[in-house]
Amino acid sequence: MTAMTAHPDRRTVSNDKRMTGPEWRARRDDHRRRVDMLIGPYLAARRKGAKHPVIDFLFTYYSSRPSHVLRWHPGFGVVLEDADEFLPLRGYERDGSGVLVGADYVRRRLDALTATVDLLGATAARPARLGCFGLHEWAMVYRTDETRHDVPLRLGSAGTDRVVEQMPLRCTHFDAFRFFTEPARPRNETELSRASQIDHEQPGCLHATMDLYRHCFTLSPLLPAGLTVDCFELALRARDLDMRASPYDLRHLGYEPVPIETPAGRAEYVREQSAIADAGTQLRAELLRRCTHLAETARHA
Repeated sequence: MTAMTAHPDRRTVSNDKRMTGPEWRARRDDHRRRVDMLIGPYLAARRKGAKHPVIDFLFTYYSSRPSHVLRWHPGFGVVLEDADEFLPLRGYERDGSGVLVGADYVRRRLDALTATVDLLGATAARPARLGCFGLHEWAMVYRTDETRHDVPLRLGSAGTDRVVEQMPLRCTHFDAFRFFTEPARPRNETELSRASQIDHEQPGCLHATMDLYRHCFTLSPLLPAGLTVDCFELALRARDLDMRASPYDLRHLGYEPVPIETPAGRAEYVREQSAIADAGTQLRAELLRRCTHLAETARHA
């Protein structure tokens, strides 16, 4: 399986307030075709038991399932006609002649919505920092014989250690920092913790961008599936760069390395990181807008 290129600027969020059966089924089928174009071969291989050190992360680390991406939802505020098949799903209820995500469910998710709004707002308020060069993956294997993937290190253990020792660690994302080896943690410019996460998240971080997908599927079905796939598509792109810039040698899977141990590699990393951050800024703003509205709805429902 080769690396995949995502196109996060293609937006598929619906603004319709009521959909007939033929209308929402057409949207659902378009959604499934889009997901199949993104990860169809990967899902086919996964069903046969194949492992993938790059894409698996978006499901295993986030405790996500392919159904979180495959299943179409209209989002809160949209009534679906002829849609009884949605009633067994979490959050849905009947409303006259249609089916929709109920206000009671929105109220139950107020705490999650508030926490998401706070984190997204704090992240969006900061400038993007682009000088980390993806060294978090290197710090996770620093001075240890254990690796997180059954893939060889491109520079070997000693070469990997030298890169960490010669370059500053500037990780701002706690969920990456917490996997640093013990010798690597003191080398980071900031001691990170879960409690202080909101004080350090910033939009240049690849993992903060990947987390947009997590926010979407954990708040499902409140958000439209089109936004979830937009964020998943960008997460694929971020994960691609994340692993090409890592110490692992993934060329046998079609991932050409970004050699951040060289000036040219660092320049390439910053160019790609900047483009991903720009796309993430747009999606973060849309997600923040929708979650803010949902939180207000939950408070006054």
